[in-house]
Amino acid sequence: MSRPIPEGDDVMHGQHSSTPWGHGFPPLADLMDRLSGMASPGGPRARRGDIRTAILRLLSEQPMHGYQVIHELAERSGGMWRPSAGSVYPTLQLLSDEGLLDSEQVAGKKVYHLTDAGRAAVAEAEGKPSPWEDAAPSGPDAGGFHQAVARLMPAIFQVGRTGSAAQRAAASAVLDEARKKLYTILAGD
Repeated sequence: MSRPIPEGDDVMHGQHSSTPWGHGFPPLADLMDRLSGMASPGGPRARRGDIRTAILRLLSEQPMHGYQVIHELAERSGGMWRPSAGSVYPTLQLLSDEGLLDSEQVAGKKVYHLTDAGRAAVAEAEGKPSPWEDAAPSGPDAGGFHQAVARLMPAIFQVGRTGSAAQRAAASAVLDEARKKLYTILAGD
């Protein structure tokens, strides 16, 4: 569960100073979870079962190792869903334990492929939208906004981690101005 994001000076001055982001910033996941429709660092939280369905559907196309699954889901969702290794690898193991996947070592990597039972499970989901389609941005330039936020956040946290007090103060002023401009945009529509 995410912690509340403090208002005002608390964000910049110590309420979350023990975070890995340094200088009082709450974790990126906390901020990203609160941005409407936005992804946490690993991507949007998928509904239970989506990662399972996604893995089965991807492996119906070709055998893959875990990192390939993560990369492929990120690519197919327009970067909006990048499940963590902590969700992909246990799911691969669970699907193997259930007899839906088999694996073999290829060039030092565990490559997974569907069993007959796995192919039958994929066939049952035929005609339904794939989980990565649900996560992909929709509408004109829907991904542009998300990508702009994704490019901004590392810069904000870099200033928080390594910037001097004067640099953090200057960054705070820029962010306050940006916040005001965003609300002005919303008020104009």
